[in-house]
Amino acid sequence: MTSIGEIELLTNAVGFTAAIVGTSMMLPQVARLIRTKKATDLSLGMTIGYSANCILWLTYGCLRKDIPMELANAIGFGIAMTQLTLKIRHTHNSPPDALR
Repeated sequence: MTSIGEIELLTNAVGFTAAIVGTSMMLPQVARLIRTKKATDLSLGMTIGYSANCILWLTYGCLRKDIPMELANAIGFGIAMTQLTLKIRHTHNSPPDALR
């Protein structure tokens, strides 16, 4: 028989693992932007949408007092802001329609 403490520990382990995997999926794009200094491949709409998604999930996590959700989305929002900053900074290296 599994105790409530063991279930909570497993639930948190799954939550933190999902947070790490989900949040780290955006890092290759940031690394590429830093390396190439070209922003043509990054969609501004996707970055803004991802930012809004992170804020909504962060708010939900805070309301539920769900630490893995809070951490993942706070970090995700930071990554999205980094992407947005790099998109704006490196758009001059891209064709004129790069902000779309």
